[in-house]
Amino acid sequence: MCHSTDSRPPAPPVQGEVASHEQIELTAADGNRFLAYRAEPAEPNGRCVVILPDVRGLHPFYRDLAVRFAEAGFPTIAIDYFGRTADGGERDDDFDFMTHVNQLTPEGIRADVRAATEELSDRGPVFTVGFCMGGSQSWRQAAEGNGLAGGIGFYGALRFIDPPQDGPGAPLLLLRGGADTVSTPEEFEAYEATLDRVGTEHETHVYEGAPHSFFDRSYGEWAEACQDAWKRILSFTERHAQPG
Repeated sequence: MCHSTDSRPPAPPVQGEVASHEQIELTAADGNRFLAYRAEPAEPNGRCVVILPDVRGLHPFYRDLAVRFAEAGFPTIAIDYFGRTADGGERDDDFDFMTHVNQLTPEGIRADVRAATEELSDRGPVFTVGFCMGGSQSWRQAAEGNGLAGGIGFYGALRFIDPPQDGPGAPLLLLRGGADTVSTPEEFEAYEATLDRVGTEHETHVYEGAPHSFFDRSYGEWAEACQDAWKRILSFTERHAQPG
């Protein structure tokens, strides 16, 4: 898993007031009901975010991250993956997440992300932001289109997805730790070559020496990388916030 139980996300460089934040339940087109956490900014910036967590689902880190994105002006929903196989309990240290990860399907994830996207779509263009498994899923959802304006992923675990077969899809931002071993440089080279082949716009930044899960305010030595990642997210979403 990516973050310790007490880890929390770093603050964005621009911090505004948060109007509200709460746990909600969403329903996908196939009838699946799943947990999510919604945070609303007092002053929306015209862009929206769907957060795709790591393998633990709606862990407290990602509920806090939804609030952080709202501070930056994004109406935000962080989703849980496990509505089809688990109850609505806490995703804490006692939760046997891998049992449920092994039952996930691409179709189920797509349906749940789409439900969150549609919940936000009347507020502006929607971007996915994901971490580890969620990072690669964020790239996959955007590369396939799915009504998204773009897909951002931190240290994505490429083993969880197949390369895109068609394109171009929506633009992608790949944020990687140079010391991360979850996916190798060779795997990323092959993945980006596939993105080039199908015509998917993408940009990559590697934080040299940074470990997997460096985007964590308890990692004081990576504070500069965290702030740079925030700035790249803000820039990427502003540049690609095109209607429709």
